[in-house]
Amino acid sequence: MADFEPSYEATILAEGGYQLTDTAGDNGGQTYAGISRKKNPNWEGWRWIDANQTPPTHMVRSYYKKEYWDAIKGDAIISQEIAENIYDFGVNAGQGVARKLAQIVVGTTPDGVFGEKTLMALNSIDADRFKPIYALAKIARYRDIVKRDRTQIKWLMGWINRTLEQAA
Repeated sequence: MADFEPSYEATILAEGGYQLTDTAGDNGGQTYAGISRKKNPNWEGWRWIDANQTPPTHMVRSYYKKEYWDAIKGDAIISQEIAENIYDFGVNAGQGVARKLAQIVVGTTPDGVFGEKTLMALNSIDADRFKPIYALAKIARYRDIVKRDRTQIKWLMGWINRTLEQAA
């Protein structure tokens, strides 16, 4: 079964580590360790940040585990590579989108819910087959974001590079 720890370590690096950012034009707004205040206003770490303190790393780790890894039922996915791809895309683009695209790739109903059929399909597909198809779906999603909002083009190459690193 896939393991959360290496997935988390790779994603936290891709998200820039444990730092507070507030980049102009970032639709997520202020973020800490990749956690968007705008999208996650009730995350307990904001109290620490608002008090000019650094949230404990275990707080960040448990947030990612609960909100992203458990949302894809990562512990039930056999392939580490498949689980990492879906998990990381969920962090970057949202869990619902990540799950639906994965379901399209494996041919199950794209309802965003990882039930028995989706898990069986994910555990039946070879990672070398899944990764490039999923990468193309992710890139198409990023393209659509930029087509809808041209201000997001500044992120496109970073999104594509992150995708291609995982597809290799």
